[in-house]
Amino acid sequence: MLRRLCGLAALLAAAAIAAAGVHAQPPGDGPRVAVVLSLDGIVGPATADYLIRGLAAASQQNAAVAVLRIDTPGGLDASMRDIIRAILASPIPVIAYVAPNGSRAASAGTYILYASHLAAMAPATNLGAATPISLGGNPARPPDPASGKPATDDDKKQPPSPPKDASESKAINDAVAYIRSLAALRGRNADWAEQAVRSAASLSAGEARAQNVIDLIADDLPDLLDKADGRTVKVGNNEVTLHTKGLTLQEREPDWRTRLLGVITNPNLALMLLMVGVYGLIFEFMSPGSLFPGILGAICLLIGLYALSALPLTYAGVALAVLGMALMVAEIFTPSLGILGIGGAISFVLGALLLIDTDTPAYEVSLPMVAGVAVASLGMTFLIGRLALRSRRAPIVSGVEALAGQPARVLSWTGAQGYVSAAGERWRAVGPAGLAAGDTVVIASAEGLTLHVRTDAGPPPPREPA
Repeated sequence: MLRRLCGLAALLAAAAIAAAGVHAQPPGDGPRVAVVLSLDGIVGPATADYLIRGLAAASQQNAAVAVLRIDTPGGLDASMRDIIRAILASPIPVIAYVAPNGSRAASAGTYILYASHLAAMAPATNLGAATPISLGGNPARPPDPASGKPATDDDKKQPPSPPKDASESKAINDAVAYIRSLAALRGRNADWAEQAVRSAASLSAGEARAQNVIDLIADDLPDLLDKADGRTVKVGNNEVTLHTKGLTLQEREPDWRTRLLGVITNPNLALMLLMVGVYGLIFEFMSPGSLFPGILGAICLLIGLYALSALPLTYAGVALAVLGMALMVAEIFTPSLGILGIGGAISFVLGALLLIDTDTPAYEVSLPMVAGVAVASLGMTFLIGRLALRSRRAPIVSGVEALAGQPARVLSWTGAQGYVSAAGERWRAVGPAGLAAGDTVVIASAEGLTLHVRTDAGPPPPREPA
């Protein structure tokens, strides 16, 4: 027991040291590794999951630094903030590096660059344009349509257009306060950061270094580690001196989980998975025992729900989409001449359009896709309803009810009852008196397991609809 308590105390002490940020060790103390993570493409749930787990793994292996290589046009605000929280909480220094040549750290990438302990860029890269995309901002003015000349410096210095309403003003002010707080934390140019939000300002690598937006310019990763060596950064509450010269670069590529999450978090694919799941379960309920539609539907439904849970959703969009699917399913089981189906299609389309709470183009729901799903669902609803109606009107061809009007042979008879042979089976029957074995009768109706028979071959009495 004492050994276990000592071991637990050692683990707690190690965790406390890690939380204090004692990880950037001088040469010769511990592993000499720089973990390289890549932010390549849209910032979304998959990217956030990959970077958060990558920083945690780098901390666990006691890496000297983590290098975040950036090339992004921006992305979701929620995912960006998750990444920034992971950077701020990281017990090891994080170096944000916009690379390779021709890359950019636009929109969300600018915030991530400001949040990192050390910011660097490769030549021929740029950053900025950090205005929330749904608000637009006031970027550099386009060429004058009359003269065809580009905007002058005086034009570019004009103040940005004021927000259209209180909602836009609130969003812009929130973004400005957020990026200024990051700039103050890292000692970078807060005034230009505000311009990047309010007027979508952008800078090249050289201009960013001259205006104290970044810390250095490096040609490649080895050059970055050489130039970062000896610099002092603030990790947590401690000042840490970087010893990065000669570190071994360890690339950490996205695993299958990240790639899968990146595929299924496409809102269009997530909606398709939901619809496949719903209809798979419907077919399983209508034909119990077929198994394949039910299993496939359940898998697709769970994957679709998981994908949507990782995206920023609106409650109104979710409620309308669920209501639409429920109405279309109800149309199948309770035919209402298309009223439920049409209402469900309209509700589903509105819900799908309102489902994702972002204006980032990469995460917008495709209107043609939604229309296609709605039309296909309506067509399937009416097809199933028509088949059900035809089946209801068709004559019964199986079961006890199908015996009405069929001939039967008397096996034995006493008084007004006896036994007859019908459809290859022996039945108890009641009918007129005086019948004898071998006589042929006609089944008039069935009541439970007893047949009512008659001697004439006239038409059977009308059968009430089921």
